[in-house]
Amino acid sequence: MKIITTKAELTAIRTNCQEQNLTIGLVPTMGALHEGHASLVRNSVKDNDVTFVSVFVNPTQFNNKEDLAKYPRTLERDAELLSSIGADYVFAPTPEEMYTKEEMNDTFKFDFGGLDQVMEGKMRPGHFNGVVQVVSRLFYLVKPYKAYFGEKDFQQLCIIHYMVERSELKNTFGKLQIVDCPIVREKSGLALSSRNERLSEEGKKIAVNISKTLFDSLQWAKTMNVEQVKEQVINTINNINGLEVEYYEIADKTTLQTTNTFSNAIGCVVVWCEGVRLIDNIQY
Repeated sequence: MKIITTKAELTAIRTNCQEQNLTIGLVPTMGALHEGHASLVRNSVKDNDVTFVSVFVNPTQFNNKEDLAKYPRTLERDAELLSSIGADYVFAPTPEEMYTKEEMNDTFKFDFGGLDQVMEGKMRPGHFNGVVQVVSRLFYLVKPYKAYFGEKDFQQLCIIHYMVERSELKNTFGKLQIVDCPIVREKSGLALSSRNERLSEEGKKIAVNISKTLFDSLQWAKTMNVEQVKEQVINTINNINGLEVEYYEIADKTTLQTTNTFSNAIGCVVVWCEGVRLIDNIQY
């Protein structure tokens, strides 16, 4: 496995792969890799001739500089994991390699069709502009046949699909497929996340109640309406010492707008635990 740090080297390697008619898979990550990321990479290795994994903490998608500074950076450990599961190339650029000074300071513009006005977009203004900025750039650089994303970041996944379907990317990469991959959880049920590294062992035990409550809500949905389930989820989590709900929304999986039916619905939650912002979701 080879670690690449410049766009020029990446382009040269990708061009060589294309000349050999090799199919390319891409797994975009921000590093601090865990088994959830590994499952994406394994899918890519299985499906494609060559797998590229980006390891880049993208500064333009953080609206909180403190959160950006605290985000774990573990490239050496990440590279060992990726090598062991069959990744071929790791692209680990600096922000200065990825962006010009102007791009770092100006908000990337994209019409999200309203998908960015709810939940994460509402709580983290500009977040998805940065996500689309970096993912579209990776697509142009790597030109993958398939790109793999986890369902834990469900709103992000919807926006990536929207971007590919409704931008020039569809014409540029007509065969590009976005592959949705299920949430990977610890045995306890806690959704795997790079942010979990910032939790103490006690914090992890407390945070398990997030997924437990979401799973319980599947049963509540059999006898309660949407508003009742929403209230029950929020109250249950908030009543656990050490947890605080930022939001819980039950939304249509296609439009991400709030819904009053469980048909085609997803419940998306953000909970604070020990100063760490954790996300999870459940599909009804």
